[in-house]
Amino acid sequence: MEFGLWERYYKEILDDFGFSREDDEYSAKVLDEILSEEGCLTLDDLGQIVNFSDKYIVFGAGPSLKKHIVELKENKDLKDYVLVAADGATTALIEERISPDIVVTDLDGNLDDILLANLRGANIVVHAHGDNLEQIIKFTSFFNNVLGTTQAQPVGNVYNFGGFTDGDRAIFLAVALGASEITLVGMDFGDIVTKYSRPKLSTDLADADEFKRKKLKYAEELTAWIVENENADIINLCE
Repeated sequence: MEFGLWERYYKEILDDFGFSREDDEYSAKVLDEILSEEGCLTLDDLGQIVNFSDKYIVFGAGPSLKKHIVELKENKDLKDYVLVAADGATTALIEERISPDIVVTDLDGNLDDILLANLRGANIVVHAHGDNLEQIIKFTSFFNNVLGTTQAQPVGNVYNFGGFTDGDRAIFLAVALGASEITLVGMDFGDIVTKYSRPKLSTDLADADEFKRKKLKYAEELTAWIVENENADIINLCE
């Protein structure tokens, strides 16, 4: 999605949630400065790393995640796919002894598992927004093979492919990398959150609060836009 089109969604999101564009832009600037100093991936670099397949699986952190991971392990050779974990979904993959090729994160998932995935070869797509500046400063330098993203104006080493939540941003990334087929796992878009999306939950599942429900509605709307406007074949195992 070109930035001019994405900006229409972005302005609506800013108004709807009361986010600060200036904070988003500042966070992206800081991430760019860190990546400029530490080194980072470009989109072309990442494309070369995952060019073994144009078939992708994107793992979200919805309640169907573990069930569908088990089914995929039984019925598919996952080596034939580029595996993209959206933030907390990384933990579910680690539990099933699966190493993702890419983790898309705004650094609020289980960072121990994301770091472990990185050590096992996962490329990390770190997203900057106004609410995670502290995490960006604290944790970005611990990762290797990092590509930066923002929901604001792209700057320097920091891209904007479109997308709001980790899940739908992961789909937009797959499209940008040239995916011809994208299977969605754990992308329920419902009213239930899991311990994978909320690591501090005391139970495996809980009702989503109003903030999370609104986020999931945008994720569903943006995913529908991809289905209607991009060439990749989208297969959602939740449907």
